[in-house]
Amino acid sequence: MLAEPVLAVLLFSSLAALLAVLGVLPFVSGRRPAAVWIAGAYALASGLMLGAGYLLMSRGLERGALSVVVGAAVGVLYAWWIKRYTGAHVYDRRPEAAEDEGMAYKLLLENMLHAAAEGVAIGVAMVLEIKLGVFVALALAVHNIGESMALTDGLSRRGISVSEAAGLCVGTNVPQPLLALAVFALDPVLAGLLPAALGFAAGALVFLVLTELLPASYERASGTVIALVVSATAGAVILLEDFFV
Repeated sequence: MLAEPVLAVLLFSSLAALLAVLGVLPFVSGRRPAAVWIAGAYALASGLMLGAGYLLMSRGLERGALSVVVGAAVGVLYAWWIKRYTGAHVYDRRPEAAEDEGMAYKLLLENMLHAAAEGVAIGVAMVLEIKLGVFVALALAVHNIGESMALTDGLSRRGISVSEAAGLCVGTNVPQPLLALAVFALDPVLAGLLPAALGFAAGALVFLVLTELLPASYERASGTVIALVVSATAGAVILLEDFFV
């Protein structure tokens, strides 16, 4: 399977998107999970994204420090623009904001734009090395589960059913395989931009974690618990990458 690079990109990036449906399972019973579980979902996603961001940044610095820094700056600006444009981050500060008419749409748009950056991350990792790309895709797949759990919590407050939320959680992650394939296909043309692309993906992921995911998790659970989960998952990603790739 890994002998066919394009197939590997399509398969594993699609798997990452599809596994988002598992994040809906805690809501099947009709009861909303306790706040601590939502916090844990955010923390899990944070740790995995930080680990993936570290891997991409370290690989990029080996190929051109200046390009990586510029790319990371653009990635941060992109993530900041998402935050400002959608305004969905206010849901994490004021859960009652979920009652706003357009909040569900803002949450979906925000997740789709985030997924685009994650698709770039998978694509550039695949360009570097298929095994690395597969590892990053699997890490982001687990992250998608935690992220979709948090998204479903927001959607359920708007009266959206569990089955509808499942479809929406997968749908908002469709940009992942699309962007992963696009980046992989354009590599021969944009090979010189690879370090910048690595920096872009890392910058966007880290900014999202520091400004949205972590603050949201700290507001729902003990800071010590969140810190332990984030540290353990980020460290696991880095250590397992050294072991498997």
